[in-house]
Amino acid sequence: MDRQVSLSRTEMFSFVNPWIRYFLFFFSFLFWVFSLLIVAIGVYAKAQKATDTVRDSFLIDPAVILIVVGVVMFFITFCGCIGALRENIRLLKIFSFSLTLVFLTQMAIAILGFFYSEQTRDALGEFVKKAIVHYRDDLDLQNLMDYIQKEFKCCGWNNYTDWSWNLYFNCSASNPSNERCSVPFSCCTPLPGETVINSMCGFGVQTQNHLNATKSIYSVGCADRAAIWIESHLLLVGTLTLGLALPQIAGIVLSQILISEIRSVM
Repeated sequence: MDRQVSLSRTEMFSFVNPWIRYFLFFFSFLFWVFSLLIVAIGVYAKAQKATDTVRDSFLIDPAVILIVVGVVMFFITFCGCIGALRENIRLLKIFSFSLTLVFLTQMAIAILGFFYSEQTRDALGEFVKKAIVHYRDDLDLQNLMDYIQKEFKCCGWNNYTDWSWNLYFNCSASNPSNERCSVPFSCCTPLPGETVINSMCGFGVQTQNHLNATKSIYSVGCADRAAIWIESHLLLVGTLTLGLALPQIAGIVLSQILISEIRSVM
């Protein structure tokens, strides 16, 4: 009789450390809510341009990228939430494995990007080229390119003549566009005391040589500017990298500790 009472109490009460259990739950729940927010933003952005028929820009569409990232985060953190709350080893294993896979993938990309810098630059160049080609077709890509060029004070990928990749800015004689041989306003250098940038400042700039173009626009390409920015902000880049890695490592460690504790009382 006493043995049966003892067994029933063991079934009713868990010997798993509640601090680890609930910390992992709230940790996962926080990122689960964040993933829902990312998906909502991505879906809203995609719905606002539901008539967009440009298929070639689908994989570089910021809205699509947000949705994919949000869905992956939702799946991983959902397993972490329910696994910690219900002390479900299978879900905790999925959570731990998924986080480990994401972490190792990020590490591999970083290492390959460091040792194969030229190939990485070419891959990023292809991404930017597509963004330039579809600059007028996708509002999100347009805003992204404008932000990059204004923040890094650059124009194009290699230099300002890259904007000839775009149908509207193409500098060929057969181009009937009013923006022929021009560059977007985000390439323009602001004048002292100027509060509103003149959107016409980039008109015809592609026909000018580098020295003359520098007087009105950022003539340096974003590839060189990005490399200079990274070299001069290594501490910030390292901090951001660590900030991304630590939550993943913490999730992996906590889930493994919780799995071992659950097993110990089974």
